[in-house]
Amino acid sequence: MGHLARACAITESLKGFAEPIIVSMAGGIAEIPGFMDVRCEYIPGRDRQWMSRDAWDIYLRDRLVALIDETDAKILSFDGVVPYPGVIAAKMQRPHVKLVWVRRGLWQKKPQRFVLGLQSKMMDTVIEPGDFARSYDKGPTSTRREALASAPISMFQHESALGRDEARKILGLDLARPAVLVQLGTGEGDVNEKMTAALTGLLGWKDLQVVLTKKPVDSNGKDLAPAGLDIKVARYFPLARLLKAFDASICAAGYNGIHELLAAGIPTAFVPNIRGTDDQEMRAKWCADFGYALMADQSNLEDIEKTVRKLQSEELRRSFSVQCGNLPEVSGGAEVAEIFLNIAKQQTPKKRAQAFHYLWLNLVLHFNRGSRHLFFILYRQAARIYQIFKPYTPPPLVANVPPIFSQSRDSSTLRDLIKGQARFEHLIDQSSDGYKQKREQIAKTAYGFSIAQESGNLG
Repeated sequence: MGHLARACAITESLKGFAEPIIVSMAGGIAEIPGFMDVRCEYIPGRDRQWMSRDAWDIYLRDRLVALIDETDAKILSFDGVVPYPGVIAAKMQRPHVKLVWVRRGLWQKKPQRFVLGLQSKMMDTVIEPGDFARSYDKGPTSTRREALASAPISMFQHESALGRDEARKILGLDLARPAVLVQLGTGEGDVNEKMTAALTGLLGWKDLQVVLTKKPVDSNGKDLAPAGLDIKVARYFPLARLLKAFDASICAAGYNGIHELLAAGIPTAFVPNIRGTDDQEMRAKWCADFGYALMADQSNLEDIEKTVRKLQSEELRRSFSVQCGNLPEVSGGAEVAEIFLNIAKQQTPKKRAQAFHYLWLNLVLHFNRGSRHLFFILYRQAARIYQIFKPYTPPPLVANVPPIFSQSRDSSTLRDLIKGQARFEHLIDQSSDGYKQKREQIAKTAYGFSIAQESGNLG
C-alpha cells in the first residue's frame, strides 16, 4: 500500500486541476474509487503468475498504452523501486507522454542500485519525496542530483483528519479507554514472532483497546496474540484520517508509517522491516535519536517486547507528541501535484532524446535479462537441493476459464474479483467501446482465450 498511498496523496491535490487516474497492482486499489471518487484500474502483477515474465512485460506495456490512448494522458507517473520494462516500453510507444519517476530515498545497498543511473536517464523527470530521516540517508540515491525534491508525502493532513471522538466512533472504540494501533505484518515465522512479541509488550496496560488492520493469525490460523488483550480488527481507508483516535501505535518503519504517524503526533514504537530495498532501520534510528519515537531491535524479540512496554508511560507518550509537533509539514502531495502540472505544460521532447532513451532501454533490458538468467540458474539448483529435504506443494492454478471483465467501482466487488481464482480484467468506468475492444484483444493475446463469448461481463 505504500506506493498506492503516495499516489492517493498526490491525486487529492490534482483533482480540480486535472483528471488523475490511478493504476496499481496492489489489491488495496479496491478501496480507492469509492473513497476518492477517481477512476482506477487494477492490473494483475507478475506475481500472480497468470503468464510468463516476458509475456507480462508486454501485457503491462499494452495495458498502459491502451489507457493512455483512451484518456489522452499527458503524464505517466511511476512510484516504485524498479521501473518495469513495460512502463519504459509504454513511453517508447507514446513518446509524447512525459514519464515521471516518484522515487523515494533511503535505499539499502541492494543489487537494484547498479542500474539506478540507467533507469534515471530514461525518465523525463525524477521526483524524490521528502523524508524526515533524509540526513541519515547513506544509500545509492543520496548522492544523485537528478531528482526534484519535495516535502514529505503523506495521506495524513490535519485539516482532513477527524477528531479523536469522531474517529473512535467510526472504529467502534470506547471513548474513555486507551487505544493502540498495531500495524505489523504476518507471514513468515520471524515476522509472526515479532507480532507476538509486540503484542505481549502491551500486556498490563489497564483497559487497553488494541486495533489491528488484519487478524493476528499465521498461515495455519494459529492466533499470534497472547491471552488477555482486547483486540479489534478494523478496515478503513484511509486509516490516516482516523489516527487521532489512538494514544500510541506500533508500526514498521516504512515511508508511509513514519510520515503519517509522526505527522499526526502519535507516540510510536517502530519495529523496522529489513526486507526489500527500504532502509527502515536507518529511518527508525533517526526517529529514536532525535526523540520522535522508540526503535526496537528487530532481531531481538525480548527487546521488541521491552520497547513496546515503554509506551505504557503517559509521560513518555506526551514527550513524543510534543516533539513531533516540531516536524516539517507533510505537504509533498500538493508540491508534486504542482510539479506534474508544470511538466504537462512542457513541450514534447525532441526525437533525438527519444532515440537516446531507447538506447538506454535496450542496455537495461539486456542487463536485466542476463542477471535474471544467472540468478534463476543458481536459484533452481538451490531449490532442487532444498526440495529433497522439504518437498514443495504448488498452489492451485488460476481457474482455466476466460477472464472476467468489469468496470465496477464497488470496493466489495473489486476485492472479491481481485482475490478470486479467475483472471480479472478491470477497466476504468465510462470506457469507450473502442477501449473495451482493445482490452479484449490484449487479454486474448496474453491469455490465449477467445473473448467474444465473455463480452456480457463488460459493464
